[in-house]
Amino acid sequence: MYRRCIGVLTAIALASGAATAENVHRDNWYASGASEVTSRLGVEPVTGRARNVILFIGDGMGISTITAARILEGQLRGGSGEDNALSFEKLPYLALSKTYSNNQQVSDSAPTATAMVTGVKANDGAISVDAGLERNEPDLEVVERHALATLLEQAEAHGLATGIVSTARVTHATPAVNYAHIGNRDWETDRLLPQGASVSDIAAQLVEAQSRYGIEVVMGGGRAMFLPANEVDPEYPERTGTRLDGRRLYEEWIAARPGSAFVWNKAGFDAIDPASTRHLLGLFEPSHMLYEEDRADGNEPSLAEMTGKALDILQGSEKGYYLMVEAGRVDHAHHAGNAYRALKDTIALSDAVRAALARVDLDETLVIVTADHSHVFTIAGYPERGNPILGLARQPGSTAPRLALDGRPYTTLGYANGRGYAQLAVGGDTRYGIPPTPGRHLEPDWVHETEDEGYHQEALVPLADETHGGEDVAIYAGGPWSHLFRGVMEQHGIYHVIRHALGW
Repeated sequence: MYRRCIGVLTAIALASGAATAENVHRDNWYASGASEVTSRLGVEPVTGRARNVILFIGDGMGISTITAARILEGQLRGGSGEDNALSFEKLPYLALSKTYSNNQQVSDSAPTATAMVTGVKANDGAISVDAGLERNEPDLEVVERHALATLLEQAEAHGLATGIVSTARVTHATPAVNYAHIGNRDWETDRLLPQGASVSDIAAQLVEAQSRYGIEVVMGGGRAMFLPANEVDPEYPERTGTRLDGRRLYEEWIAARPGSAFVWNKAGFDAIDPASTRHLLGLFEPSHMLYEEDRADGNEPSLAEMTGKALDILQGSEKGYYLMVEAGRVDHAHHAGNAYRALKDTIALSDAVRAALARVDLDETLVIVTADHSHVFTIAGYPERGNPILGLARQPGSTAPRLALDGRPYTTLGYANGRGYAQLAVGGDTRYGIPPTPGRHLEPDWVHETEDEGYHQEALVPLADETHGGEDVAIYAGGPWSHLFRGVMEQHGIYHVIRHALGW
């Protein structure tokens, strides 16, 4: 979609310049600056007990990602973009979160998500277990000695309804930390367990958790982890399940609790009646769900639709609810060096937050929007205001792009490492499902190529996959005790603010 409208945006920017007579007037700038203060006056902290908690996690959604997504959303709406605001940027309280883990300076999703839902920093690859557990420990008794109680488990113990929504596999690291306890995040299905392991794989642990205490809603991807290896996928006849134990975990989910339902496509999702459905398992793809850019070609709901349906079910709880919502594919697009899909999925998270805020009362619901970690994603090059964020950097008042020392233009967005390096970008790209495009072969007339939705932004260091970044990420919050999110915080402090807000 972006490429279809980019010509118009570029023409507007080049013909009229980014700065209009209206927005350069000093009185307008002064008034807009003053409104930043007046809009904050009279905002009083809510200090009553939280009845509900919604934790939104943009996987890999660093601050530069938020900035670029803000601009892209504004430009897709026909504006210059810079003065736009994503839905969660309007929440009243803000802090920075330090994302290092117990053993990593630059961390992965498993220990960072574990920190947020258990209050304890863990090692790389760890799913809600402490740092004393070896990563590949297969013995259940040993794992249980190192297990950390999660917010979801504690919420169920207090009588709250619980839910998990993700665009990644529901067995992937961030969703899994809510219900699973295992040393290796890769053990999502029994096919991947070491021989003789007594610990259950992550998919099996989800069904076991639902059987024990009744998770109300789980929606995302990862259907293959719940199907036997000889069972054909209901949507893709060329694909089968992964399980070697022959278990149909989706049937076990339905059988475990009265009022349970399993859906695997948009039609089944739409048919769910929240008033009569007490437990919902939705698995909309064999692996991860589609990127937001590609979702129109699929058979699955949006992140906002899943969030709304989850809340419609959870709000029937008399004692309140805990819901985690993850935009998991922001991370995958960044690993592939594809900024466009990363930004579109960030906008999709903003849409999900907007859908939630329309349904909840911030006097009783604590809403948190944050990230587990960032990426090595940059915005640079002195482009003029209103320049297409995915395009070549241009100087104000010029139709020509700025040139680097090698005589070639460069894009505003880039990566410190990854597959956008010229020698790697021409190779295959099967892991993240994004077509490969060249990197540093830019010529002045390449504006459409750089703004194509499949383009891999330029990268400095050649790697097969772009890496996470280690800088702090933002925490946006509103609702009871959200004012405790201020300054620079340890990431595992998020858990303790939530517990305080709930009165535990």
